[in-house]
Amino acid sequence: MFGYYLQLAARSLRRSPVITVLMVLSIAVGIGAAMTTLTVMHLLSGDPLPGKSERIFYPQVDSMPHEKAFANPPDMLDYTTATDLWRAQRADRQAIVVDSAIKLQSTQTGQPPLMTTMLSTHADFFPMFNVPFAHGSGWSADDDEKRARVAVISADLNARLFGGADSVGRTLRIRDSDVRIVGVLKPWRPSPQFYTVAGGNYGSDSSGTYYSKPEDVFVPFQTGLEINDGHFNQFTCSTLPAMPGHLQNSDCIWLQLWVELDTPAKLADYRRFVSDYAVQQKALGRIQHPETARVFGLVQWLDYNHVVPSDARLQTWLALAFLAICLFNTIGLLLAKFLRRGGEIGVRRALGASKRAIFAQCLTEAGLIGLVGGALGLLLTLSGLWAVRQQPVIYADLVHLDVAMFTLTFLLAVAASLIAGLFPAFRASRIVPAMQLKTL
Repeated sequence: MFGYYLQLAARSLRRSPVITVLMVLSIAVGIGAAMTTLTVMHLLSGDPLPGKSERIFYPQVDSMPHEKAFANPPDMLDYTTATDLWRAQRADRQAIVVDSAIKLQSTQTGQPPLMTTMLSTHADFFPMFNVPFAHGSGWSADDDEKRARVAVISADLNARLFGGADSVGRTLRIRDSDVRIVGVLKPWRPSPQFYTVAGGNYGSDSSGTYYSKPEDVFVPFQTGLEINDGHFNQFTCSTLPAMPGHLQNSDCIWLQLWVELDTPAKLADYRRFVSDYAVQQKALGRIQHPETARVFGLVQWLDYNHVVPSDARLQTWLALAFLAICLFNTIGLLLAKFLRRGGEIGVRRALGASKRAIFAQCLTEAGLIGLVGGALGLLLTLSGLWAVRQQPVIYADLVHLDVAMFTLTFLLAVAASLIAGLFPAFRASRIVPAMQLKTL
């Protein structure tokens, strides 16, 4: 019976090509606009660590010497707090992170120096965040302790300096120090770049920067402090350090600490540990407001910092509103089309067709319109995403249509057309045969 309904729907659409084209275009344009913005939102609001984000946490402790207790502690930690929490080794894995600009070159290739970014962190960074390696591996905890001159480099930097070859064992000159490459990453682009997120809750619209490429060089934390001494940016300071960029012995906050906790019990214990640490530090006179200490989950931290750009959210709502307008137009066109066929429907009813059969026939026609509109909407979506990739936004090169969004495009098109066809099909199925037969 469904095949018969499809034949009737195809004939009906061919009989009124102008209305058919208008309905298909209405669905396609609405779907194209909605799916373009939904795909961007899917990218920007996705889980950067699928299957693991629920085990990653971010502690906050307010070490600033202000008298007033603020509801939200600073987004970063001072050196003393960060290193105290790290040395306590109360998590399954843990890593302090801080990025900085550097000048480097490979003396073995003869290429000129270049400016890039370096992340100073700990050995746990790579297994904790599932960072993939193409060659070699990360350094060891022993390298952290010995402040070894070792480094892991990105796939991009490896391609620029060594043509993509295995560069493990080669040497980089970073500022005035030589470091040995122990690992090369595969192409890795967490979206967003969650481990440097901070400051968004203060209202600054810098969330677009969270979708930039990761750093090109990763070195042990203390090694990075020694190599790039005096060239770190503070997040905020109550008093400026004696020497700009020398932050270890200041009250400046400039570091982030990430921890991995495998069970809810470990999380509860770690939260108690952070709270007790803040209380202890208050007794020593270093921390004024221990009651604000807390531990965020990864997804909570991203939400707290408003990582998704506000203009992307606005564009999504506008696109969905535009899709609703397109659906209302389709409803009007379908209603006019079905009611114009009142005589045909009356004859079918007189010959024994039930209201349910008429309803199913009309709804099949609406679904067919949605399927064709979805195919055209897919082309418009691909065009829209291409246009986004041409925009001067930092996440433009990440925008693409994956399998999930490809499937959603057709499902949304068919569902939208079926919803649009419900009322017209219902009205058509309620046509009284006798009244229509009198007009024939």
